[in-house]
Amino acid sequence: RQKSLAVNYKNRSIGEFRVDILVKNIVVLELKSVERHDPLFEAQLLSYLKSGNYRVGLLINFNTRLLKNGIKRLIL
Repeated sequence: RQKSLAVNYKNRSIGEFRVDILVKNIVVLELKSVERHDPLFEAQLLSYLKSGNYRVGLLINFNTRLLKNGIKRLIL
């Protein structure tokens, strides 16, 4: 389910992120359905991991022939 994360800079709240899915408050899932992988997607997921103090994230692109080819794991 989607979860909001506060974004802080120098101890001030400057906005919030919305994570696509947070599994058991441990794994962040970022879901996409795009033809081309963009490095910004990984940067976005890394920002979510750092902001929420999570260690594991999965970037999943559903627009692939084989789903396993559309999964990228990021670990902090």
